[in-house]
Amino acid sequence: MLDEDLARIRAHRNNIDRYRRLLRTRLSELERQFIERRLAEEQTALDALVADTFPVAFTLPKGQSDSATIGAER
Repeated sequence: MLDEDLARIRAHRNNIDRYRRLLRTRLSELERQFIERRLAEEQTALDALVADTFPVAFTLPKGQSDSATIGAER
């Protein structure tokens, strides 16, 4: 499953790179709008996939202050 997710992430990143390269070329206004929309869609899909694949949650252990958790103990 992780291999599939990593492959999908790579595909989205490749598409984003391709759309960014296309935006640096001469395009009609219609083409530019289409590419910008597709770029936004790919970025949204990539963000959602990364969040699902690599969820990160930081919580403080109960009973510890902020300074104790970052190594500021004396």
